[in-house]
Amino acid sequence: MFITAIPNRNSPPAILLREGYREDGKVKTRTLANLSHLPPEKIEALKAVLKGAPVGAEPIEEASLPHGHVLAVTGMIHKLGLDALLHGRRHPMRELSQALIAGRILDPSSKLALAQSLAKGAEHSTLGEVLGLGELGKAVEKTDENSSQEKRAVGELYGAMDWLLERQEKIENALAKRHLGSGCTVLYDLSSSYFEGRSCPLAKHGYSRDHRGDRPQINYGLLCSDEGIPVAIEVVEGNVGDPKTIPAQVAKLKDRFGLDRVVVVGDRGMVTEARIREDVVGAGYDWISALRHGAIRPMVEARVITPSLFDERGIAEITHPDYPDERLIACFNPITAEEQTRKREVLLELTEKELKKVTDACTREHKPLEGKGEIGLKAGAVLSKFKVGKYFRIHVGEHSLRVARNQEILDRDAAMNGIYVIRTSVPKEALTAEKAVLTYKQLSKVERAFRTLKSVDLQVRPIYHYLEGRVKAHMFLCMLAYYVEWHLRQAWAELLYADEEGSVRTSPVAPVQPSPSGRMKKAKAHGKDGLPLQPFRGLLKSLSTLAKSQIRLGEKGPLYTRTTKPTPLQTRAFELIGIEVA
Repeated sequence: MFITAIPNRNSPPAILLREGYREDGKVKTRTLANLSHLPPEKIEALKAVLKGAPVGAEPIEEASLPHGHVLAVTGMIHKLGLDALLHGRRHPMRELSQALIAGRILDPSSKLALAQSLAKGAEHSTLGEVLGLGELGKAVEKTDENSSQEKRAVGELYGAMDWLLERQEKIENALAKRHLGSGCTVLYDLSSSYFEGRSCPLAKHGYSRDHRGDRPQINYGLLCSDEGIPVAIEVVEGNVGDPKTIPAQVAKLKDRFGLDRVVVVGDRGMVTEARIREDVVGAGYDWISALRHGAIRPMVEARVITPSLFDERGIAEITHPDYPDERLIACFNPITAEEQTRKREVLLELTEKELKKVTDACTREHKPLEGKGEIGLKAGAVLSKFKVGKYFRIHVGEHSLRVARNQEILDRDAAMNGIYVIRTSVPKEALTAEKAVLTYKQLSKVERAFRTLKSVDLQVRPIYHYLEGRVKAHMFLCMLAYYVEWHLRQAWAELLYADEEGSVRTSPVAPVQPSPSGRMKKAKAHGKDGLPLQPFRGLLKSLSTLAKSQIRLGEKGPLYTRTTKPTPLQTRAFELIGIEVA
């Protein structure tokens, strides 16, 4: 006799007790009972008895591994068809690539740490079992006795990275076909991450968004759909300026993805006059960007833009002879204006407080500060620290320092508080002024992708690679990990603590305000059906408590596996992504 599971269309499989028999010299089977109504543990116990375990033997738990978070992430990879994009059928490199992607979401770390977490007898989770990575596990057994086995395991992961990099264009083309189309809006932005070493040919000193100008860095540009779904990533040298990356992205959209009509959305520092004229318009594409601060100032001073110009939405469409072939949409955000005023005043007061110390030092009785050079150095250090020197008039004498605010410059800059100008080539019939502003704000979704890549979620750095190809492969698998995480976040929105868009700020566009449901979730920390809300990584930790255990009936009985009963939170999380607990 034996127990078997029979597929049952869209319903759970039927669990049947069957036996084999001979009739007319042929082996046949017949069903003795339908066991589908029995709980899983009783079915497993019956299986064990049929294999020879003594009836009534006490079950002994021999091993237990975290399983729920692995099931969610690998299940979403399969549901999205990402495994099929990597390779059409099961392949060792495909499963290793999935392990790299899933590992980046579950526990971002080095490739060595991932290999160690898959070692037989030292597993951190069921990831190796779910993906069938038995060979990799064998390669890292007993690493203390033979370190070369550990190196071989890491080498397999490096081989998977090289294999993945070879397929990057094909995978990106498939993602573009899935998420982009004729007439679509494409979001593009650039970020950087710094290196500790100096051996990578891509690592160069450049403008550091991480505020680590003392370290070489790489730059990487991310193409996303208007929903913020990542489609393609490109790694360039760390000293390449933002605008110089535009031609390659336009060529990618035009030649590789075959898109005829596209609206390219980029920030004001990237989509410059030259890039618009030579690349974007040259490809027949439309664009949306924003004017630089210095370009807005003459309009404010000439009273082309005034507070009375804006309607109740804070929007006004204007024209200017310097921009004859495009639309300009001036915007005013009172919240941003108030915040800029507050910050400026705080910095002014801090600067005045520190400058007063220098002034007092010039008049003290004991060892007063003297000499224009010494006094100037002290005052310059203060102005450099708070970066508001342009708002002060400074007079340095041999024995004195006089300080006064430059009210003219203060008034000039105050008049620009909260004002920004969106520029676009899309005609009014195809895109209203309000829609153009909202579309530009969508760049916040690319910024969110960069924050996820750099933060505790995916931890793109430290980058443990120095070969150019490996660095590019590392960034590509991080992008694929974010692709999976994006869809998990969308599915789990009702269970996540924060309304993610509520904290996003895209300069110069005002912050997107939290939705009423988001504010309510933050206030009560519980969501639908009273389930506790958590951040994304917290929800993964909650899912990881769903364990998969190995049970032995009796001291020498057969082994069977059993998954612990999911909590209401875990049950709901799996329901939302359409995955059955197994």
